[in-house]
Amino acid sequence: MSRADELLARYREEPFDEGVVADDPLVQFRRWFDDAGREGCAQANAMAIATVDPDGAPSVRNVLLRGLDERGLAFYTNERSRKGRALAHESRIEALFSWLELDRQVRVAGMVTRVSPEESDAYFASRHRLSQLGAHASRQSERLADRTELEGRLADVERRYDGRAVPRPSHWGGFRIAPSSWEFWQGRAGRLHDRLRFVRERRAWHLERLSP
Repeated sequence: MSRADELLARYREEPFDEGVVADDPLVQFRRWFDDAGREGCAQANAMAIATVDPDGAPSVRNVLLRGLDERGLAFYTNERSRKGRALAHESRIEALFSWLELDRQVRVAGMVTRVSPEESDAYFASRHRLSQLGAHASRQSERLADRTELEGRLADVERRYDGRAVPRPSHWGGFRIAPSSWEFWQGRAGRLHDRLRFVRERRAWHLERLSP
């Protein structure tokens, strides 16, 4: 088989079109998310989020999806980090899920709001203790002299909370993306990919097809 034939053969044969997509983008996302989990995609809940700093500079990084319901997609972070500061300035955001093993991607655009303190407390309490300690020790996005500086801060936090529960830092919490659009991308042979986008119009979702 030639290299060109291999590239054609890698894509799935079944179409992804208006006849098979769910009427609700959240339902469709759950279908693909479940497929990614069953097919063993590495960290299927990883999503790249793009923000804009106060000076207009774009920034993108991966975070983990930690909540999904009709309200939107939730993730947690240090609110003093670069992403936290950017979201305090500009609440518009875009997220990207890349399940390349399945030749699928999902883009989600929308606005963020803060997760309630109660929800943030509950999620923080479910984390591994080392992750809880690390949330106190790390001044996320700030410069470090070396690794030893971070390890020293961690040791201080370990002593402070030795033998007792680690509370959630006041500067650590969740953000929730309320989607205004969902784009579902599925690879097809010849780069003639399927791209279906849901756009919120008033209280309903409108489905449209995009050129690949």
